[in-house]
Amino acid sequence: MTANAPAPLSRHILTLADTKRLLGIRYSDWILGSPSIETGIAASSMAQDEWGHARLLYAMLKKQGFDPFEVEHTRPADRYYSAPALDRPFADWADFTAAVVVVDGALAVALESFADGNFALARTRVPKMLAEEEYHRQFGSAWFARLAEAGGDAKARLTGSALAMLPSTLAWLLPGDDVYEDLVDGGRVWSGERVRKRCEDRLSALLARAGITLADVEPDRAGWDAERRRGPGSPAEEAVERARGDRNRDLFVE
Repeated sequence: MTANAPAPLSRHILTLADTKRLLGIRYSDWILGSPSIETGIAASSMAQDEWGHARLLYAMLKKQGFDPFEVEHTRPADRYYSAPALDRPFADWADFTAAVVVVDGALAVALESFADGNFALARTRVPKMLAEEEYHRQFGSAWFARLAEAGGDAKARLTGSALAMLPSTLAWLLPGDDVYEDLVDGGRVWSGERVRKRCEDRLSALLARAGITLADVEPDRAGWDAERRRGPGSPAEEAVERARGDRNRDLFVE
């Protein structure tokens, strides 16, 4: 995996798993420093959900001939397939809120598509993830509406955060390449058109509260890395070291 491009199904699983792993890292950064004790607890709960989901997804790679432990704990940052919006920490609570709606929302759509396909492990394991994701949707929607309705600087920062994340996240969700089309043709996932419609149905009304028309936002594929299904760059090394568990590797007990 570190030397060769993975097959289409393996790449798809990696894009989901790596994005969930990094999203959990970014959520965990706000367990302390969030607007209230309750929001910190929510951030902790969502981080744990994402890490658990990532592990279930990594485990699916065993059927594809990969060692899940090696995939989780040995890859360098430039071999991660995560959404670019997670490459750097969230600057403030507006970033956090926008990510719950935009990145977590896109992940939920991707998971719905995967669960509805013919890959048996996705059909049996992903529905439980989606049920747990419902809390994320409710939490993100409530805070997004709250900041949008506040107006002024709160709304401006929220709008800016969402607009910054949307183009790269839509490109991650809708790669529009031959590898993704192989998955569509094989009955693994929905077509790009169906995924886009589902994303708009889920997010358009909420984003409109911040003055964003989702239908007008185009995926940004500048500098596209076809293998990793994302734009250029990679997650910050500090986040990947945490994701791999580098500092506690010697304490790992199985």
